[in-house]
Amino acid sequence: MKREQVRDRHAAGHISATHVIQNPADPGEWIVFFKKSAGRSFFLVDDQDEVEAFSRLDDLIETIRGLGIKFAEIHM
Repeated sequence: MKREQVRDRHAAGHISATHVIQNPADPGEWIVFFKKSAGRSFFLVDDQDEVEAFSRLDDLIETIRGLGIKFAEIHM
């Protein structure tokens, strides 16, 4: 899900949870996914529909705060 879609769906109450996990393809990176109330999950993707990966957890947190997300679970 692209950033603008996350903002819109979060504001409408359609995102039930936000999770931050280490990238399975590169343990030095972090990725985020959102659970919708219907049980489906979506990764945060960039404009090329690639999963956004962050090498610094601080950068990821700043990004999701900018999307209006106030709570996220971090899985290590």
